[in-house]
Amino acid sequence: MAKQPRAWQRMLSGRRLDLLDPTPVDIEIEDIAHGLAFVARWNGQTFGDFPYSVAEHSVLVERLFTAANPAAPAKWRLAALLHDAPEYVIGDMISPVKSAVGPAYGELDDRLTAAIHLRFGLPAMIPAAVKKQIKAADKLSAWLEATQIAGFSIEESNRFFGAPSAKLALPTTLKPRPPMEVKADFLTRFEELFT
Repeated sequence: MAKQPRAWQRMLSGRRLDLLDPTPVDIEIEDIAHGLAFVARWNGQTFGDFPYSVAEHSVLVERLFTAANPAAPAKWRLAALLHDAPEYVIGDMISPVKSAVGPAYGELDDRLTAAIHLRFGLPAMIPAAVKKQIKAADKLSAWLEATQIAGFSIEESNRFFGAPSAKLALPTTLKPRPPMEVKADFLTRFEELFT
């Protein structure tokens, strides 16, 4: 009988996360924050002294989601903060690579997302309307990142991510920061939302 390949990852917390069958009990916010702070968006192809991390992106997406949906309860703001949380173990894959890999990536992401959501008191699957609002904030974040730190023109960004609404007050400057600083900001925001 062939030996099953290892499908788990040892976390700094000491947890052992089974990637194929993740359980909420093996999820720790410190592991998520640490991993996301060291995962580079845009495959590291950004300007600055540090990679622009998924943790920094996640904090921005939550801010944009909250600005667009000021009446949203804390649980949906938390869902926005955690929208890319599975990437703490599977990394950030740019959309063209996700398309090439196929549905297996999405299935793995969905299993991890469900375990993470359950661990922090969210439904395994968030309502479609909320998911759509988070996706809108995610696309706006991608537009800001693309135009400010990833070398895309505004025209290119408008084509790929959609032009931002003129009525939104957008952050003027994105600047990649040291991972441990971003990790601390991510954890602070998590604590404010996870009540």
